[in-house]
Amino acid sequence: MITIRNVTLRRGSKIVLDDASVTLQPGEKIGLVGRNGAGKSSLFALLTDRLQSDKGEVDIPRQWAVGEVAQNMPETEDSATDYVLEGDVRLMAARKALEEAEAAEDGHAMADAHALLMDAGAFDAKPRAQALLMGLGFKGEQVDAPVNSFSGGWRMRLQLARALMCPAELMLLDEPTNHLDLDALVWLEAWLQRYDGTLIVISHDREFLDAITKVTLHLDETKLMRYGGNYTAFESMRAERMEQQAAAFGKQQERIAHLQKFIDRFKAKASKAKQAQSRVKALERMEKLAPVLASADFNFEFREPVSLPNPMLMFDEVACGYEVDGVENIIVRGINRSVLAGQRIGILGANGQGKSTVVKTVARMQRAMGGKITEGKGLTIGYFAQQEMDVLRPDEGPLSHMVRLAKECSPGAREQELRDFLGQFRFVGDMVNQQVGSLSGGEKARLVLAMLVWQRPNLLLLDEPTNHLDLNTREALSIALNEFEGTVMLVSHDRALLREVCDEFWLVTKGAVSPFDGDLDDYQKWLLDQSKEAAKAAKDAAKQASKAMGKQPVVAAAAPAAPVEAAKPAAREDRKLSGQARQRLAEQTKPLRREMDAIDAKLNKLADERSTVEAELASGKATPAQIAEMGKRLKGIHDELEAAELRWLALSAEVDAIQAAS
Repeated sequence: MITIRNVTLRRGSKIVLDDASVTLQPGEKIGLVGRNGAGKSSLFALLTDRLQSDKGEVDIPRQWAVGEVAQNMPETEDSATDYVLEGDVRLMAARKALEEAEAAEDGHAMADAHALLMDAGAFDAKPRAQALLMGLGFKGEQVDAPVNSFSGGWRMRLQLARALMCPAELMLLDEPTNHLDLDALVWLEAWLQRYDGTLIVISHDREFLDAITKVTLHLDETKLMRYGGNYTAFESMRAERMEQQAAAFGKQQERIAHLQKFIDRFKAKASKAKQAQSRVKALERMEKLAPVLASADFNFEFREPVSLPNPMLMFDEVACGYEVDGVENIIVRGINRSVLAGQRIGILGANGQGKSTVVKTVARMQRAMGGKITEGKGLTIGYFAQQEMDVLRPDEGPLSHMVRLAKECSPGAREQELRDFLGQFRFVGDMVNQQVGSLSGGEKARLVLAMLVWQRPNLLLLDEPTNHLDLNTREALSIALNEFEGTVMLVSHDRALLREVCDEFWLVTKGAVSPFDGDLDDYQKWLLDQSKEAAKAAKDAAKQASKAMGKQPVVAAAAPAAPVEAAKPAAREDRKLSGQARQRLAEQTKPLRREMDAIDAKLNKLADERSTVEAELASGKATPAQIAEMGKRLKGIHDELEAAELRWLALSAEVDAIQAAS
């Protein structure tokens, strides 16, 4: 159980928590919500002892391990899998204990270390780490790539996978969905729903919070309030609570006015002095209720476009990709689509399929690798990049950005006009000259939105615009997009925004772009079906590989035979050709499958030997010298198993590649 009791926390001169108290039960899944800057991350730092309270107590069971996503960018040549494995603190401690025991040639310590390794799940740790990576969008060849080879967004996914690898009783996740695509987000939701520890998550994704949490903590104006329910339930309960508080405050103000009127009227009269003094004391004793202070709503709107060309864009056999060292890498090809005035298009697709590449090509950030994009006359594009710094300069302030933009599209704009405009996006006073590199993620996102609004675009290309926006700003963006008269093309993992804005979807998959016939619920079902099919294919391949040599090949159950007279010669010929193709495929893959069968037999033999050695160790009859020898043998078995498994996986990938090419 976590108990926060009468806690006051200051950051500099700012009070983050003021006499806050709350109790959280083991196994609860809690959403921590509040506006940007309210102090949510400071509360996490308090729970992990990075900050100490100025007053009060925070009690967390000492034996609890805490899992948290590190915010620093990892810099290492270790592979992605090894980096994630290091998040399992119990496994790392067991490995260290074994290394120390082997260095000291202490047989008993070796036996204890092997027991710790078994308890930590050492023999399936690597597959578990790789399953986390694959769930978060990493491809098969990426799981062994060095950490330094990944971009910043992918490294943050590695940090998330490392946190999930930790066998923690308490999990603290601060905006875990920021760098995830929709497919990875759906996977993370399912993983967290199965997590049986205590979870506290900071998120501005309404649907994510609703799917995961059953308790909501609201941090607002230094007060911490617990609500029983997910985010939607919290909104309803808070609205009711504010209404009741407003009513109570109004009644108290009436009572105070009545008492004060009596005091003012009769305090000078001797006959009424006692009653007046009594009312003065009653007024002093009265616990004053605070007025209801709701955070000021943020809202904005896109200006009316100068023109609305129709069609805005036409794609003719367009290929999209990127160039590295003069070599073209095409990701999506053969795009034949039109974009019309007023359309609201959501771009869907699994991670790495090319959504951002398509958007960047349309935004003229990179050239098309083939085909032709025809732009309508008067097309004005407003582009929100997934990485805001792609369109911002870190050493300049918001005002400098607006001055430069105004020179391009509205030379007559005065500086005061630009300052007033920035004020609408909460850039006031000295903030207009603050270096963008020192702004928060939410402030950078608001600056990009301000620049988009000023340009008066008729086509908005938005690539993950909500990554750093709080719930109020997301709501404002949704309203502004719905009122926008131009066309919107949107890539986002925020399902609430997609549902509220988009009326059609494009699916980017398998190197092509096609219309998706369905809504977001259908898409999530499609993603799950794709995941199940991939898992089933992997399972079937493993079963096939594990069959002993010499057994008959597995034949799929045949459908009921049609009458002989109904069979057509063409169908018989097709079956003949199909049989020949299968025979050729079998010949091509036969050497690979033979080696896989041999490896499978070796894996079974090693597993049996490991069980035998572990049983001898557990019997307690071995001498110290024998224990040391058995410890070394266990390590050797582990190394042989790992090498054999890696070879089996490589062979399996070769077989899959041959089958896919046939």
